[in-house]
Amino acid sequence: MRNPSQAAELAAWLAILATGATIFLLISLHALSPEFSPSWRVISEYAFGHYAWVLSLMFLSWGIGTWALVVAIWSQVHTNSGKVGLWFLIIAGAGEAMASVFDITHPIGHAIAGLLGVIGFPIAALLLSVALGRNQTWSAARRSLLWIANLSWISIVLLAATLAIMTLQMARINGSHLPQHAPKSLPPGVLALDGWADRLIVLSNCAWVLVAAYHATQVLRKNSEA
Repeated sequence: MRNPSQAAELAAWLAILATGATIFLLISLHALSPEFSPSWRVISEYAFGHYAWVLSLMFLSWGIGTWALVVAIWSQVHTNSGKVGLWFLIIAGAGEAMASVFDITHPIGHAIAGLLGVIGFPIAALLLSVALGRNQTWSAARRSLLWIANLSWISIVLLAATLAIMTLQMARINGSHLPQHAPKSLPPGVLALDGWADRLIVLSNCAWVLVAAYHATQVLRKNSEA
């Protein structure tokens, strides 16, 4: 039993490193491409800049971190709903990794990647938070995991709401017409928070993986010692 536990612990640390790299690369994009205002330009739009390769690395490391977490916690999940959550986590990782290849300049592929990653992750996080929380060894992390899991779907609702508000405001200002291309700056009076909501999706997902992966290292280490 020791070798499987060690492999799972290594996977947990890989999840932590890859997810940490995701956050670092996202912050780097803010510094490298300041022309994309984080308040109203979504993360995928960095593909239009000079550092699209950094964005691709970010999405790839995001997917790797998610997949590594699946390996780390697989043996800790014992319920049917938890197993479903693991498969949704695999699907979410596939969407995140797909976005590294199909950026916003590939509309269909990017839309599929977004659907898998953005929708799949909150489902996985909620199912797994409940399933893992039923284990005595995971009880200490249950509340944190549930809070962040709920934040992951709330951030999607916030993105939809802020996009709708900005769209209505832009249509009102432009006489019921929307600009064909994103303007360099927003007209006065337009409230734009969709960029922050989009970044909240990534950060909440990463936070959940970090909490789950770190707790997995503690549980797996105790199992190895036992």
